[in-house]
Amino acid sequence: MATVAENNSGRALYWGTGRRKSAVAQVRLVPGEGKFVVNGKEGELYFQYNPNYLGVIKAPLETLGLENEYDILVKAKGGGLTGQADSIRLGVARALCQLDPDNRSPLKIEGYLTRDPRAKERKKYGLHKARKAPQYSKR
Repeated sequence: MATVAENNSGRALYWGTGRRKSAVAQVRLVPGEGKFVVNGKEGELYFQYNPNYLGVIKAPLETLGLENEYDILVKAKGGGLTGQADSIRLGVARALCQLDPDNRSPLKIEGYLTRDPRAKERKKYGLHKARKAPQYSKR
């Protein structure tokens, strides 16, 4: 899930993959000054300057006190903004575990290493949606 590599400049890269609903995020942590890029766009612009999404994503870094020490480079696809934000958070947490195994314990306590298993339930035949039934009439 998470691997370590080196880029052309010799700086270490830490990889982590996160998933939530139908969203998948491939996250790279690179030593830097705290930049956040998603699919080639500035992170704040991609998430429409919504502080909720940005707070969710940077929470694992804030837990460890590493907010301005690593750049977050993300390739995200599928789902909506909420699913992508949660998948990025999981990918960041997994990459931080790769960075230092001692980071695992505080991240696990906060729940950042747990994949959210909830997903959309399939539609059943005879129903309008997964559970919504046609209106019942006695006569």
